[in-house]
Amino acid sequence: MTATALLWRPMAPADLPGVMSVAAEVHPGFPEDEAVFAERLVLSPAGCLSLVDADSGLAGYVVSHPWPLLQAPALNSLLGAIPPDADAYYIHDLALLPRAQGSGAASRVVALLEEEARRAALRRMALIAVNRSAGFWQRHGFRLTHDASLDRKLASYDDDARYMTREL
Repeated sequence: MTATALLWRPMAPADLPGVMSVAAEVHPGFPEDEAVFAERLVLSPAGCLSLVDADSGLAGYVVSHPWPLLQAPALNSLLGAIPPDADAYYIHDLALLPRAQGSGAASRVVALLEEEARRAALRRMALIAVNRSAGFWQRHGFRLTHDASLDRKLASYDDDARYMTREL
């Protein structure tokens, strides 16, 4: 699949069944209810994007939102609201189906999320890297960030989970 065939666009509520399908395939060890994705879409619509192509439909998605640095929402949990002290732009989930991997779509969305973080006047981005993705994130300027307060949260993912941050 060529990079030009894939387009990031705002996620719509109608995308949620497809998002759930992609999530089940890409992150089977980290299941989340559709309500989690629906709430993120309501709380931070600019941070929720769908990757689509004309032929096959949804090929991936990203969910992100402002959040306090050195904190991470628990898996499969509702936020209720974006905290007023949110000082970082948190990438909750980036998932691409195999047909979209290697297309450049992931790098393009990281740039889009950086623009959104800057629009929100946030100076840092943060995420938890899973599935041995730390190398990808390091190539995009993220650094491993250790804080003992996150150890329990990271253990709820897997042994490879790493909290990472990027200064803007």
